[in-house]
Amino acid sequence: MRTWMIPALLVAALTLAAPASARDGDLSCKLHYNLSGWSIFYKTAKGSGRVTCSNGQTMTVHIRVKGGGLTVGKTEVKDGIGKFTGVHAISDVLGHYAEAGAHAGADKSASSGVMTKGDVSLALAGKGRGWNLGVDAGAFIIER
Repeated sequence: MRTWMIPALLVAALTLAAPASARDGDLSCKLHYNLSGWSIFYKTAKGSGRVTCSNGQTMTVHIRVKGGGLTVGKTEVKDGIGKFTGVHAISDVLGHYAEAGAHAGADKSASSGVMTKGDVSLALAGKGRGWNLGVDAGAFIIER
């Protein structure tokens, strides 16, 4: 199985697993993003993206990742995709999402993750380059 298929299948599974009532009343929004950063105990990354919603609204956003743990590495994600659930207005996507994970990778890799901010959840999938190893926790921050 190609490495890019794993994150895509994860996002599809999460979308189908959401309760029908949550999907029917919510606005469908996606995030297309690029992100790069590094970690040596402290983890930091910056990037940009664009949120598009099913009602035609769009918003350019800045992304920051910060946190820490037993981690070391340098990574870059190009053409990442995120899918939001629990969104009623495009502004609901802004804010701090809690994230935690374990990771290991070298050269070309695929990544995926699910994070939450109250009722809003974000499932991310992306292809990247770099190397990383560790366990960390932190925040995935979306701002205007």
